[in-house]
Amino acid sequence: MADVKEKEAFYEKLTPNSLGPLWERMKGLVSPEPRNKAKPFVWYYDTVRPLLMESGDLLTAEEAERRVLVFDNPEFAGTSRINSTLYAGVQLILPGETAPAHKHAAGALRFILESEGGYTTVDGERSEMKRGDVVITPGGTFHDHGHDGTGPVIWIDALDVPMVNFFECGFSEELQDSKQKVTKQSGHSTAEFGSGMLPLVSSAPFGLNSPVFSYPYDRARNALLSLKASAAPDPYIGYSLRYANPLDGGWVMPMIAAWLVHLPRGFSTAPYRATDNQAIVISEGRVSVEMNGEAFDLGSNDVMALPGWTWRTMRASEDAVIFFFSDRSAQEKLGLWKEERGNI
Repeated sequence: MADVKEKEAFYEKLTPNSLGPLWERMKGLVSPEPRNKAKPFVWYYDTVRPLLMESGDLLTAEEAERRVLVFDNPEFAGTSRINSTLYAGVQLILPGETAPAHKHAAGALRFILESEGGYTTVDGERSEMKRGDVVITPGGTFHDHGHDGTGPVIWIDALDVPMVNFFECGFSEELQDSKQKVTKQSGHSTAEFGSGMLPLVSSAPFGLNSPVFSYPYDRARNALLSLKASAAPDPYIGYSLRYANPLDGGWVMPMIAAWLVHLPRGFSTAPYRATDNQAIVISEGRVSVEMNGEAFDLGSNDVMALPGWTWRTMRASEDAVIFFFSDRSAQEKLGLWKEERGNI
């Protein structure tokens, strides 16, 4: 067998020919289990909101196109990622403003934090935005945001931009007008697809995305809390319901999964981990999250990155409702998703 110097001499011949020895890279290329690089991190709303409001004094929504503070995970500083695979940020619209219409290959999901009169128009249908609502924008659809009410409208944006950019297949386009022409009555998609009824001639107008743009919080919350009347919470994930595509029952978007969790006061989850890269928004109550031996205390509107394949437990010091989003839908389609439940 060759000695070290002979091997090094051989490797020097490979580099100019854009070749490399797999046997030197195998352990780093194929790991025995996931090695998630993201860091557990919390963005506290009491810190984020004043900075977001200050940005409203610096430039208009139209000047910015999207007035957003991006959640930069410390492990991916400057790359606009909340975790390994997803972009997320917090967006502001002030009364009378419009965030101009555009479209892009990446899909977007929005969780509303504050709104009295905010709306989003997607593919010609205007959807009102209220606190706790989930509003989706399928990739490739024109969308603009506006505000006819009072006070700020603030929401969390989650997009699959990092995954789209990984495949190097991103497109975008600006609409000539700042606002789309509204061509469908508000609630049209919900009436057609989200009322337990479907068109006689089935169609999937937005591919693998849900054809319903808006998932109202009051409906989702009521359904979630009603589970307590007839079932005990799952020891690992509490009471949970996912936002679904009414056409096939699958996830609401092809690369972004979303679900709502209720943890009753005093309830603690058993140790749990899964491969998907998750993030949470506390809608109601207070929750303590423990990951990697570190505890994080979260309250209303706080946002946290939960790295994949990292053990965690959660405890509610008050009745809590938590919004989750992750890349689980993409992982499942690729046959990659896996979970592990610890000892109770």
